[in-house]
Amino acid sequence: MSERTRGLSRRAMMTATAGTLAGLAAACAKAQESETVASPDPTTASIAEAERLAGVSFTEAEREQMLSDVNGRLAQLEALRAVEKPNTLAPATVFDPRLPGVDYSLPENARDGVHAPDDAMPDLPASEVDIAYAPLTHLAKWIGSGAISSRQLTEIYLKRIEAIAPTLECMVTVLADRARAEADAMDRERADGKLRGPLHGIPYLVKDLFDAEGGPTTWGAEPWKERTGEGDSTVVRKLRDAGCVLLGKSALGALAYGDIWFGGVTRNPFNPLEGSSGSSAGSASATAAGLCAYSIGTETLGSLVSPSNRCGTTALRPTFGRISRAGAMALCWSLDKVGPITRCVEDTALVTAALNGHDAADPASIGAPFSYDRRTDLKGLRLGHDPAWFEAGNEIDRAALEAAGSLGAKEVEFRLPDLPYGVLVQQLLAEAAAAFEEMTLNDQDDLLAWQEDAAWPNSFRATRFLTAIDLIQIDRLRRLAMQTLHEAFEGVDVVIGPNFASGMLTPTNFTGHPCLAMRAGFLDSQPRTIFGGVENPDAPVSSVPQAISLWAPLFREGPMLAFGRALEQALGVAEIRPPAFS
Repeated sequence: MSERTRGLSRRAMMTATAGTLAGLAAACAKAQESETVASPDPTTASIAEAERLAGVSFTEAEREQMLSDVNGRLAQLEALRAVEKPNTLAPATVFDPRLPGVDYSLPENARDGVHAPDDAMPDLPASEVDIAYAPLTHLAKWIGSGAISSRQLTEIYLKRIEAIAPTLECMVTVLADRARAEADAMDRERADGKLRGPLHGIPYLVKDLFDAEGGPTTWGAEPWKERTGEGDSTVVRKLRDAGCVLLGKSALGALAYGDIWFGGVTRNPFNPLEGSSGSSAGSASATAAGLCAYSIGTETLGSLVSPSNRCGTTALRPTFGRISRAGAMALCWSLDKVGPITRCVEDTALVTAALNGHDAADPASIGAPFSYDRRTDLKGLRLGHDPAWFEAGNEIDRAALEAAGSLGAKEVEFRLPDLPYGVLVQQLLAEAAAAFEEMTLNDQDDLLAWQEDAAWPNSFRATRFLTAIDLIQIDRLRRLAMQTLHEAFEGVDVVIGPNFASGMLTPTNFTGHPCLAMRAGFLDSQPRTIFGGVENPDAPVSSVPQAISLWAPLFREGPMLAFGRALEQALGVAEIRPPAFS
């Protein structure tokens, strides 16, 4: 039993209130002096104090009546805590973003898969740096033609990882032996005339919350530094089947939040004096610095969008359930999503197509076709936006809107329904606190490097006082958000807006809508904190990227990606590299 719970019953922890938190701390101290002292059962006074946390009020007679029920429930909770609940044990209630009675099938003219003209193969660059930064479409042609082998490309990336990753603090584990073996196998297959597809022989990185043979899966957190995974996760297996070469595990903010992990603070390649944001911190940083052809990240609430905004990468957050999470750490079962991080829009389609598909090992997995066609007629698309978002944004946001308007799509008004979306975050915190309850009760949370008010340890403790009734009401609000956003998206194919000033990040994560974060321009900035404030007012100013976001109706990533690719070309900033790593 931990110091936090020794001599202090778990009942007392469950019934501690805002008014008695100081007394709870004192009780802990006294318990350390005499470990045989047991905490008294809750009284009507305890209930009266607890009412302040729940925002309710009862009479003394009502408190007397409920006292025996409260004590009986606490005994049940003790039995519940004694049941082993590994991170892989998902709740029985599974989130499904689909509304009853809605047809989510693709339009008749849409075809499953990625469809693009067969462009002429460019010459293989003489510079290894130019090769490292090339898009997947070029790498695939060079490997397919034998202009470069998978092993040669793998060695280019391993060399860059060795030279650059320590500066960026973006890698947890390098799987060099596995990478070389996989690359050699792909080269043998190519020599025998077998190509597995557009990703054959292409090296990538995976966020270190996915299990993969050959190394630990640490979740970026001190208590799990030596954790051994259980074979390949579904994502790693699917990419292996597609012919991809796993270079290693990229860093993530501990337990999928932020950019601080047990190995340091992952850096933005465009300005290593600031963090890369998170939690897919290492995936975005490494991809931006040309340490891999692409990477895999996850998002629960901003973990793909935020580091891509900071590092200038392109990230697709697919419709919830499209890509399996089996074999990955669960933070929030009803919100976690897997997506690719690349350096251009079309590359996200190639990776998503390889990962798409139902997986029985993930209770929330949805089998739905994925369709991307570069030749989509943009003039037939309806582009939604809210002018107020861009008034709250900056010049880069407004320039991106102007460029988007020049592509020929029909511009229509889009309004985000007016609901208190911020309260939905309490559901995320509750699921995350449940996923890592044992860490909180056993004091392992004290081992995490990040201990500020906004960090997990404090959030997990405070969330224990969210009531079950409130959590259910929040879930009902989530259903209302699903209904109202479905109506809002009915008249549009693509919505464009600032990543954060639009207010779309939270509701679309909870409704499961897809999002594309893509580089829109550059701004001059001093090093920033994870939340965007100035880290050091005396630090020099650097030119750093900024993204814009696109959103689409559920399962309609294809038109959004086609529009995003055209917008990428119109903006003309996607190929700019971090000067220090080019």
